[in-house]
Amino acid sequence: MPRVFGAAQLRDEEYAATAAWIWKPGQPKTGTTVAEMRHSRGTGPNDDVSKIKDACDIVRLIGEHLAIKPKGREYVSLCPFHDDHNPSMRIIPSKQIFHCFVCGTGGDVFSFIQKFHKMDFVESLQFLAERTGITLTPRKARDSEQNQGEPSLTRRQVTDAAQVASDFYRTILRHPEHGAAGRAIVAKRGITPEMVELFQIGAAPNRFDGLVRYAEHKNIDPQALMEAGLFKPRESGGVYDLLRHRLIFPIHDRTGRVIAFGGRRINDEDEPKYINSPETRLFSKSATLYALHLASRAIQAEKTAIVTEGYMDALACHQGGFSNTVATLGTALTKQHASTLRLLCDTVVLLFDGDDAGQRAADRTVPIFFSEPIDVKIATLSAFTDAKDPDELLKREGGAAIFRTVLAKAVDLLDYRFARVREQLRGSGMAGLSKAIAAEMESMVDMGLRDVEPIRQRLIIKKLAALGGMDESTIRRAIPAGRSPRVFAPVNAEGEAAAPVPARNLASVSLTVHEHLLGCILCDGALWASMGEADKDSIAPSALEYDELRPLSQLMLDIAEDGGFPGLDAVLAGTMNDAVKSAAVVLASRIEDQTEGQDARLRSHWQACLTRARLDAHRTSPGQHVEIKNADDALGGPGAGPNEVAPRVVRSAIERIMERKALLDRAGPDRRVLPRKD
Repeated sequence: MPRVFGAAQLRDEEYAATAAWIWKPGQPKTGTTVAEMRHSRGTGPNDDVSKIKDACDIVRLIGEHLAIKPKGREYVSLCPFHDDHNPSMRIIPSKQIFHCFVCGTGGDVFSFIQKFHKMDFVESLQFLAERTGITLTPRKARDSEQNQGEPSLTRRQVTDAAQVASDFYRTILRHPEHGAAGRAIVAKRGITPEMVELFQIGAAPNRFDGLVRYAEHKNIDPQALMEAGLFKPRESGGVYDLLRHRLIFPIHDRTGRVIAFGGRRINDEDEPKYINSPETRLFSKSATLYALHLASRAIQAEKTAIVTEGYMDALACHQGGFSNTVATLGTALTKQHASTLRLLCDTVVLLFDGDDAGQRAADRTVPIFFSEPIDVKIATLSAFTDAKDPDELLKREGGAAIFRTVLAKAVDLLDYRFARVREQLRGSGMAGLSKAIAAEMESMVDMGLRDVEPIRQRLIIKKLAALGGMDESTIRRAIPAGRSPRVFAPVNAEGEAAAPVPARNLASVSLTVHEHLLGCILCDGALWASMGEADKDSIAPSALEYDELRPLSQLMLDIAEDGGFPGLDAVLAGTMNDAVKSAAVVLASRIEDQTEGQDARLRSHWQACLTRARLDAHRTSPGQHVEIKNADDALGGPGAGPNEVAPRVVRSAIERIMERKALLDRAGPDRRVLPRKD
């Protein structure tokens, strides 16, 4: 593995102060560069950012968010940044980076947290600092922050306000007077003090201005609580509390940040029974699973997720020892939920009632999970107990044992569906059976049967054949042709539609000799020292084919000008721009794959590309680039000379070699038999 040299890393204040900029040819570079920041601030090995990176193991970090598997010296997982069905994301412990070879996303620990949780750099820094127990150096506000009146609140300000509200509700639950009714509900439902603390349960006072007055006391901007969905505007002006006289259940994102609230009525006469926060930029019902921040590790350990229909059931399951349980929030399961769960486990068990409503809910789930590479099972309590929900069952003597039986006897989702179809077809004639099978096949084609992996597709066809009493070939011939499945956009960790993959995916485009040189330097920053001044023009932003690589090139030049080696470590430490980090990781990974991680092959490839670039500098007009795929291409074929050889002589030699090769190709292989040596 080639050694990667890194320049001195930046302080976290410098990261936070860095402005994202896009360099364009012919325009001056704007924003603060690495070199400028180092000259003005100085660097040291003990800065916050480097300490956090040293304390974080990228394998463990990503493993806490996704199901990962070892593959040689690396790890692989499904990529959460595109609709991945086969593990395409590599995690490379030796370099502490990740890289998806399909969508091209990559970076370091900060990049992953920023992308997965939709955080800015400062938020990711604070998140990882809390995770590693590192105290950050206080950061001075920039003049631009102090002078400009920000027209809108940041995401961090809204989440901070939501946390203040959560603290307020928890304080009210402990209040001798205002929390008495809430504590009575907690006791009645059998919720233990440990669960109250774990789920941060609170209570809202029976007044319209409880949180309003608390926010004023804490100097919290009411607009932040309005954006968090906790205040509603009065027609006469001002605001009032959304949640009043209710038991409060904070709703968290994957990192444990409070993003919304659920409120259960304390007075049975109040309607509705449950209220959830409205949709906000922090909270999407169709993407959020209650208690996922508590359940994710258990889900990964068990390789199974239990999904209930309400947060009281989820809480009861955790209290009963089933800590791999999550719940939907007043909505049916969605594609976003499925995308989240398939990254964590192999099996999802859905708890539904055995009545018609539960069966309809199961039917709605089929298209959500149909094409996902995950096993989905349906569990119903009615076949094993008269308890109406897990909450009631798990409070009974022996309830946990019965619940385990319910889970163990869960039925595969398609088997559950086909059993219902079979029941409906009982007594039907040939015409009815034919129509039902045709309708079922059409439905499955709509859900993406053609895109399902071959083994799973065959199993589905086998089940369809058994349902209709036919052979599999008949079912295959009857599948409607020319139908495309409905396409669901990939989602991020917050449930929002992920940004589409750029039109130019650096993981698959053809690279020029200049981009190969850039990638070689990323693999071994010390190669920079072997370049002459004229050679450095070959990796300048203006020499590159793709706009996506130009900011990366400029950053590498800045690092080198400051006396450092612009290897991958230095680049990742020198920017908080995700696009630049991804470009660096993709380019370095492509070159490392091509040279098989061998130092000798890397240097050979480097020398070949450098020679080719020098020749191109003589004979190629500005802006014209030659695509290469390997070292032979870079050299221009055997016989290409060094920089001193006149272009005319080199071109003549190459032409003679190519003519000779063409003549041999036309002649075909040499089939003569050499005489045996006596």
